[in-house]
Amino acid sequence: MPEKKTLERARQGQRRGKAPSTQAGEFVKEEMDHVREGKHGARSAKQAIAIGLSKARRAGAKLPPPRNGSERTRKQAARDDAKGSNPSRPVSQKRSKAVSSALKREGHAAASHTALSRQAHSTAKTRGPAKRSQAAKKAARTRAHKSR
Repeated sequence: MPEKKTLERARQGQRRGKAPSTQAGEFVKEEMDHVREGKHGARSAKQAIAIGLSKARRAGAKLPPPRNGSERTRKQAARDDAKGSNPSRPVSQKRSKAVSSALKREGHAAASHTALSRQAHSTAKTRGPAKRSQAAKKAARTRAHKSR
């Protein structure tokens, strides 16, 4: 279950008309914080991000399933979406405990700045040069400068 602060920040973003991916970013950030503070671990940065996105979908963020994910990943995303729109179904305590204990055995390096940087870089490489250039220009345009 996401923290109340995270849910509130995501809802605030939704009210302001932010994109669903921006709203989901709050859940991913929360997940990184959990891994860093030792609540549980993750095998990789990609897994930590996936957990955050899953939480976002379950909380009701309108995130599309990954375009080039495996069939299993797409089905899981659809299942999370269904949970977000109909949250009344009970959670299996046995499965929940098993997942939690498995994550507790994982390391905490997945949320390090280096791991996240490496993940962002490898994801950016899958996009074309035009998209990368466009993203860099937007970052420069929307960067918060003290001098501005």
